[in-house]
Amino acid sequence: MEHSFIAWLRQRVSHLPKVKLGIGDDAALLDTKSGIVVTTDSLCDGTHFILSECGARAVGRKVAAVNLSDLAAMNAEPTSLFLSLCLPRASASEVAVEIVEGVLEHCERFSVPLAGGDTNVWDGPLVVHMTAIGEPSEQGCWTRSGAKVGDAIVVSGTLGGSLLGKHLHFEPRLSLAKSIRSLVTVHAATDISDGLGVDLLNIVTESRCGARLELDKIPISDAAKLRSQATGQSPLDHAFGDGEDFELLMAMDPSEASKLPAEIDGVPLTVIGEIVSRTGLWTREGTGWKQVSAKGYIHR
Repeated sequence: MEHSFIAWLRQRVSHLPKVKLGIGDDAALLDTKSGIVVTTDSLCDGTHFILSECGARAVGRKVAAVNLSDLAAMNAEPTSLFLSLCLPRASASEVAVEIVEGVLEHCERFSVPLAGGDTNVWDGPLVVHMTAIGEPSEQGCWTRSGAKVGDAIVVSGTLGGSLLGKHLHFEPRLSLAKSIRSLVTVHAATDISDGLGVDLLNIVTESRCGARLELDKIPISDAAKLRSQATGQSPLDHAFGDGEDFELLMAMDPSEASKLPAEIDGVPLTVIGEIVSRTGLWTREGTGWKQVSAKGYIHR
């Protein structure tokens, strides 16, 4: 449902002059004097976490990290967070305190204030909503629409198996994005939230191009290999489609990609393919190429 709804919404909503980049990217860019980057996410008990299993503090950490990850993917520096809660009536106070404590862990780590929000109590499950505000770096924002034919596709970290813990405990790549922009020029970027396949398709769709992937170069996590033993799917399937890796997925000129080290602060950087003119996702088969389905989390 999400992709078709967003497509409809983009047609339905007129962009005002102050909206430089609106619906369809990791965040919006408002056309003020210095530029303001705005992103928002909602997390629901039973879909994005199970409160009875992970505890409310982990939920607070996750909602902050998800929003900060979006700002990292836009090459923006966070300036403030706003938290809104729909709390289950029976445990509202206790849950609220623990969520805020989780959020504040990331606020302190990344020197970003929790500047406001709202609380409501109801008879339904916990729903957590956050809006994050940021400023573009001096090099400007990275968007999904800037990929160019011939660009190298670069991914950070290792992928797959996030349900074994990474979906709750991950590092928003703000520091990594800062290091990367000091070394190279990035043409397009997003974070991997719905899965490598779906999020790469988002980039090539917005950039009106396609991608050729070297599947054997996709960095597979140990968690993906472990999940594979339980599910019967291959580790590659998990790396390609599990989602919630929250790693950076970038397109840049191959000469720029060659300037990147193999890793930065222990985070590997891997070239996994190239941007091509033919739309869709492709992988090598024998002496030719075959189209690949964009596996990942699809919002119903």
